[in-house]
Amino acid sequence: MAMTDPLGDMLTRIRNGQRAKKDSVLSPASKLRANVLEVLQREGYIRGFSEDASGKHPALRIELKYFEGEPAIKHVARVSKPGRRVYSGSKELPIVRNGLGITIVSTPRGVLSDNEARTHNVGGEVLAEVF
Repeated sequence: MAMTDPLGDMLTRIRNGQRAKKDSVLSPASKLRANVLEVLQREGYIRGFSEDASGKHPALRIELKYFEGEPAIKHVARVSKPGRRVYSGSKELPIVRNGLGITIVSTPRGVLSDNEARTHNVGGEVLAEVF
């Protein structure tokens, strides 16, 4: 069966892995997923990620981050879904938890956090929110 929301699947794997106290999780590789993981790494929500070619298909190994036994990511949710796309201009980008969280945005300049998108004055598709 075809996967209709690959990014949502990756975010769910991260959420489930942190609830199970895993060190790392695997997700099928794609450019969009890798770009979202770069944003999460830059913002300090994951330790890192790497290509894992040990299986039949390429995958991304995501190293999860914990602070004093608690997951670094308290909440991760998909905003724009395949059935309902959500777009926002640079001035209307949502602020998550009064700036304590981030919104991940797909812009013409690539996948950026909301602060980076405001700095570059670009809007786009709101992919996910993390805090």
